[in-house]
Amino acid sequence: MRDLGVGFRYLVQGQKWVGRHGRWFGFGLLPGLVTFVLYAGALVGLGYGADDLAAWATPFADDWSSPWLGLFRGTLTGLVFAFGLFLAVITFTAVTLLVGQPFYESLSEEVDRSQGGDVPESGLPLWRELWISARDSLRVLLRVAFYGILLFACGFIPVVGQTVVPVLGFCVSGFFLAEELTAVALQRRGVELKERLTLLRGRRMLTLGFGVPLTLAFLVPFVAVFLMPGAVAGATLMARDLRGETAGDDRDGDSQENDQERGNLPSFGGDKGVHHLPH
Repeated sequence: MRDLGVGFRYLVQGQKWVGRHGRWFGFGLLPGLVTFVLYAGALVGLGYGADDLAAWATPFADDWSSPWLGLFRGTLTGLVFAFGLFLAVITFTAVTLLVGQPFYESLSEEVDRSQGGDVPESGLPLWRELWISARDSLRVLLRVAFYGILLFACGFIPVVGQTVVPVLGFCVSGFFLAEELTAVALQRRGVELKERLTLLRGRRMLTLGFGVPLTLAFLVPFVAVFLMPGAVAGATLMARDLRGETAGDDRDGDSQENDQERGNLPSFGGDKGVHHLPH
């Protein structure tokens, strides 16, 4: 159970890190803002159309008497929207990270730099990193969809569907949310998806301690946008723990001064080994 608290502490430390590095916080907001607008429109559309979808999917209930028809389709409508929200929470991170790959990779590198020692770099061109991120995100999404469908079906079980299933849903969401975020740092270290999942399963409570509170926070509209930069920073710190990397002297104070003195925006060229960033 100790790992549960450690995971949450990494989440808090990541938010504190971007709070001390204001330029990086503002820089990391941009991809989240773009993605949020797209997802907000999609969820509003689902909210308006979920009842029609439920009616279309259950023509056999058209002749049911009141109140059973309303209760049945009302419950189904709620489950459809909850399933859509469940997918939105997971895919929001994946899409935001894909849109903001150069932004978040640069942020993650700066977090590594602030901890001292070497800063791992993939050495891959940007297009290659985007392809790997998209491919791995699709693989994760398929896993999430499988668990989502299973939990959606279990939602019809009396009592269990209204108590245990939502808790399991948040745990599944939190686990894969943590995987997507730690992938930014672990991919730079050459860690493939299969190995990343093994690392996270080996420290399951650590992963849930980081991912579940973040999942709950992401349910609040617009909060995800502001938490994303700190979430990437915290996931980088957690990735270092998962890999057994020892932190050096924390140079956050020096980094903050340098952030104020040097505010160059990064240059996103094809060579990922070259950055013009505040150190």
